[in-house]
Amino acid sequence: WIQTGRCASLVRLLCCRQTHRSGTCKYYSPDSCCDCASSCCSAVFVRLIENLSDSPQAAEHQEQTAHSSVGLDELVIVIQSQRNSYHARRGGQKKVELLQQAATLGQAVPVIVLLHELSEYEGVWSILPALPLLSASYGQQASWFFFIEEETAVTLAAVLQVLSRYQVQEEWFLGRRLHDNEASIIHHYAFSEDPISFGYPDPAAGWALSAPLLHRLAERLQHDNLKSDFTIDLKHEIALYIWEEGNGPKLTPVPEFCTEPRDDCTTTFTTYLPNCGDPVLKKDVFVAVKTCQKFHSERVPVVKATWERDAGLLEYYSDVSDASIPTISLGVPNTERGHCGKTFAILRRFLSRNLPKADWLLIVDDDTLISLPRLRRLLRCYDPTEAVILGERYGYGLVHKGYSYTTGGAGMVLSRTAVSRLLSSGCSCYSDDAPDDMVIGRCFTSLGVPITHSPLFHQARPDDYPETLISLQQAISFHKHWNINPVAVYRERLQDTQPRDEL
Repeated sequence: WIQTGRCASLVRLLCCRQTHRSGTCKYYSPDSCCDCASSCCSAVFVRLIENLSDSPQAAEHQEQTAHSSVGLDELVIVIQSQRNSYHARRGGQKKVELLQQAATLGQAVPVIVLLHELSEYEGVWSILPALPLLSASYGQQASWFFFIEEETAVTLAAVLQVLSRYQVQEEWFLGRRLHDNEASIIHHYAFSEDPISFGYPDPAAGWALSAPLLHRLAERLQHDNLKSDFTIDLKHEIALYIWEEGNGPKLTPVPEFCTEPRDDCTTTFTTYLPNCGDPVLKKDVFVAVKTCQKFHSERVPVVKATWERDAGLLEYYSDVSDASIPTISLGVPNTERGHCGKTFAILRRFLSRNLPKADWLLIVDDDTLISLPRLRRLLRCYDPTEAVILGERYGYGLVHKGYSYTTGGAGMVLSRTAVSRLLSSGCSCYSDDAPDDMVIGRCFTSLGVPITHSPLFHQARPDDYPETLISLQQAISFHKHWNINPVAVYRERLQDTQPRDEL
């Protein structure tokens, strides 16, 4: 029934009966479920379909209809690695682990690709520019392309069994299903009437494309004009592109693709906050908070009530000096949109003799909520003598050789070496109100400095992300105070219950 869709009317009927009994259904007729308010039924309908699709009976049916088993030599594993030395090293270690595991299975070894090595073009991280390269390089022998994170644990034999359930001649998009609970700004309010209806993959659990689908997408990219030049949430945008407004496949949920371990899992995930040693010291991180006079009494008190106490070195930069905070005026007037002039003044001050010499610079907005203890733990993984810029990575025009940048609201972290290289290059703002994060990203791209991504930084509020995603994270930041209690959000999402004493 799942395969043929014959269960749909039955599930719809059950849905309508359930909402009718709860008093949320305006009309009810067993012969006409359309009388039931669709917005009331949709969430229940999707959950029932997912539960039935994930059931052992559905899996058994898929196994019975599969044509043949999948061998390791038909599998291309793409590790979504990054160019930064820490991530390149972790990606290389994951590749070795998988090859060692493959050797124990007595089969030909799979192709394992480190994404950052696929092309000199840094924008391949956004996946779409990588698809034609993957198709051309490995399309002849591959049946499946399986994408994982650096910290995704994979049981290869079990993955092959799962993939064997699906007819390889068909187009398949497989993964652990995420969905929005409400219309989200980071997804441009897509599916605002029924956000739960559209699924996209959790990259930590791994996701897969069948070869026929990947080849078609690669061909389509040769002549397609994308609707948006921006890459904001990669996993959602890939799902949208594949879905193609209903002309392509939706994500098929695979219960064995996991983030938390279960007996039947083929993949699990460790953490985006690895233990690389003791946190860097407070004196090694200088924090710059961008504010302006109209927010001195509204936003700055939130910073002081939450995370300011965890900073060793911190200054507030405003358009006016205010001794009660205190703020420092950098001589740059406030602008209503981009703050490039102010940010570059902060960069110059960071390298000046006016401040203690710190390894790292964190630039945040006055409505950014951040966990500095977690940030210091993460920074231990990186070498401050390298040019490092770290945060939540977005992209602009990446299909057409654009550039990446770290979003300003989520917090931008730069090593001292990176700041020095940027300023000595002569790259600068084209106006004081230019978007600072995008200008800095463009500058670093021209210098060949990679933008390093951490999904623990968030440009939006917790409510703008799937709860199943952020509940498993040790988030580092969120942004914006819209319709939330920012102090409560900080305490719930960012404040460690057992903080450690740190110098």
